[in-house]
Amino acid sequence: MQDLSFRIERGQCFGLLGPNGAGKTTTISVIVGAVKATAGQVLINGRALNGEADSLKRSIGFVPQELALYEELSARDNLQFFGAIYALSGAPLQGRIRQALATVGLAERAEHIVGTFSGGMKRRLNIAAALLHEPQLLILDEPTVGVDPQSRNAIFDNVQALNRAGVTVLYTTHYMEEVERLCDHVAIMDGGKLVANNTLPGLYSLLPVKNRLFIDLAASDGSAASVLPETALTALRELPGVKAAELHNGRLRLDLNDLAADTPGALQCLAQHHHTYKGIASEQVGLEEVFLHLTGRNLRDA
Repeated sequence: MQDLSFRIERGQCFGLLGPNGAGKTTTISVIVGAVKATAGQVLINGRALNGEADSLKRSIGFVPQELALYEELSARDNLQFFGAIYALSGAPLQGRIRQALATVGLAERAEHIVGTFSGGMKRRLNIAAALLHEPQLLILDEPTVGVDPQSRNAIFDNVQALNRAGVTVLYTTHYMEEVERLCDHVAIMDGGKLVANNTLPGLYSLLPVKNRLFIDLAASDGSAASVLPETALTALRELPGVKAAELHNGRLRLDLNDLAADTPGALQCLAQHHHTYKGIASEQVGLEEVFLHLTGRNLRDA
């Protein structure tokens, strides 16, 4: 990592993104104290985290990407074990277990063996284990990998509820829509350094184009038109609000400055060149485009 520095404000849901090999896992390992930084410090509430045994680590809850559960034990027994690691016992621990299971929607499965759980249920129990000691900072490392849509949505609800209750969240994922749904601030890493650190609106502003218009062209017989003369494409590209115009399999894609202001001119240009259409659709360019704009489109296999 190269002079990596970022700040997570109390109560934020902070997204950490990056391609494979960007340094996300190393960064998280340093934050939780599993890896010692060669330089710099991790500060929590203004105090430096110092070593594996530092009591300050109790303010962190960590949900690793790999499941950390004993499948031969019940959900309750798993939480009993993890609670003991945090020196919890007796009635206080039982109360925390009940609360954690209720939070992740597994209260009725407390006595069931974890090996019989679905992947999504195991992920939720993994989150429950990280909540037992009531951490101030909850770190989730790709918590929705391999889960069904219902469990994924339940995890989103859990994260949002915890964040509303005042828990600060550091969330890493490869799914951009998750960050757009959950996070109010996002840092993007590449090559061991930060390439962006901003709010979502701030990241969107980095893109040269924020709106796209898709036009399904029609031939004279009503079928899809697979060809558009170069003169028509050139005319479209020369319109003031059009940044790019490309045709793929009968669908014209226009990158526009302003969707409302620039769409009528594009449709009028098509009409002037005697081309009709059978459908249009629009979209705002999202976080995935920002990510690719900053980190490139080359495959990362490491």
